[in-house]
Amino acid sequence: MPESVFPAQRDTLLQTLMERFEQTMPYHPHTDWQAVQNALQAAPHALDALQAMENTGGEPGVVEDPEHPSQIVFMDCSAESPAGRRSLCYDQDALLGRKSNPPKGSAVHMAALMGIELLTEAQYRALQQLGDFDLKTSSWVLTPPEVRMLGGALFCDRRYARVFAYHNGADAYYGSRGFRGCLALPAAL
Repeated sequence: MPESVFPAQRDTLLQTLMERFEQTMPYHPHTDWQAVQNALQAAPHALDALQAMENTGGEPGVVEDPEHPSQIVFMDCSAESPAGRRSLCYDQDALLGRKSNPPKGSAVHMAALMGIELLTEAQYRALQQLGDFDLKTSSWVLTPPEVRMLGGALFCDRRYARVFAYHNGADAYYGSRGFRGCLALPAAL
């Protein structure tokens, strides 16, 4: 679990999230700030996860997500894969199986500790409809079990004005590859 947000941090985080919300209105045309505040009040743990996203460079923002249409969804909206979440292999099995030069951790495990989930390929592609992300970096995405069982994992980036999905061994890691996460909250009534 991420560390709990202190009251002063909470106010600063909420102010940052509100300003980012107002600056990115095309990302969430059918959502108003009051709905976001209500969802956050109904899920106090969410602020801890959002603070962890913020602390690692994710710049979380509200995005309408086709996979969660009736929820308030925060995604990492930083221009590049969050700097505090790079040089990671895909998951703990890959990390434990690496014989030499292991990375500092894994994307799936770090996301779980933060209280968020990796974006799916569909979510990643939907985010890319809102802007140009990962022009210099790449991001692990949630990998289907049938690919992972064979030792692989998926990652995505944007090059040549297109979004690409690739594969790599799950134990691979690079200084320019991190992961983007999301936090989906039930819309409060």
